Amino acid sequence: MNRTKAWAALAVAGFAAATGAHAQPYPTRPLRWIVPVPAGSTADIVTRLVAQKLTDAWGQQVVVDNRPGGVFTVGSEIVAKAPSDGYTIGTLLTPHVVNPFVMKNLPYDTARDFSAVSLMVIVPGVMTTFPGVAAGTLKDVIALARAKPGQLNYGSPGPLTSGHLSMELLNLQAGIRITHIPYKGGAPAIIDLIGGRIQLMISGPPGVLPHIRSGRLRPIATTAAKRSPGLPDTPTFAESGLPGFDTYEWYGVFAPGRMPKAVLNTLSAEIGRVITLPDMSEKLAAQGAIPVGNSAEEFSRFVKGEMEQWGRVARKIGLRPD
Repeated sequence: MNRTKAWAALAVAGFAAATGAHAQPYPTRPLRWIVPVPAGSTADIVTRLVAQKLTDAWGQQVVVDNRPGGVFTVGSEIVAKAPSDGYTIGTLLTPHVVNPFVMKNLPYDTARDFSAVSLMVIVPGVMTTFPGVAAGTLKDVIALARAKPGQLNYGSPGPLTSGHLSMELLNLQAGIRITHIPYKGGAPAIIDLIGGRIQLMISGPPGVLPHIRSGRLRPIATTAAKRSPGLPDTPTFAESGLPGFDTYEWYGVFAPGRMPKAVLNTLSAEIGRVITLPDMSEKLAAQGAIPVGNSAEEFSRFVKGEMEQWGRVARKIGLRPD
């Protein structure tokens, strides 16, 4: 009888311990944040700003892990195949919703294997040139491309990025041909742009703003319907003679599919709170990024809409990964 009571007591104690463990608030250990682009790129800069705020708020280290390659699929696959416990998340970009339309045999299912957490920012693109290019406006760029067909080239942070898609849309709408030179991230492309090894680039403002301010790069026009908050004096493509032109890049947080709703909501709410803090919003806006920080449900709807929109653009201009 005493042994039976002892086993019963142990069982109750074990159940209580287990219940207490499950009741502990998330997170209880460090998080791994996958970024599918090199360090120093715009998405990396934004992610590190948010990750530091989460580290400070939670008292748990949020470790940024850059995993570029495979047209962003290397990092995306890590997120898709991680345990659905909230301790591996990832920053995914616009190409995440384009890849299903232009790539065969993706190592994951874009709709099934990811949980949309929160949209961090929308980043209007800015076309820049190095000062040696004889063009100060978008009309000048188009005229130069027509006068020298096939002689101008542009860099991008990689195939199927917003910078790539926006330039190809410009080629299509303006009836010109500027050659694509893809890079493995925005930072190496910017270095070559400053050095004059490429002539043009459309990218997010954060990576190029310091060089615009120093005079090493020249802003031409921004791609979204409204002017970039970081470049209020730079006209849009629409204002520069291409009405209706409206493209941008976005950076959102995703987790593996089938995330527990409580963990997903905690992640979403905290990232949304951090993104809209006055000092964070000010830093992001100064870099040309528009803070969003929406709910998981809102971001999920946004992603579906983006898949439809960018899928149409990719098919229209016949894009395939280089």
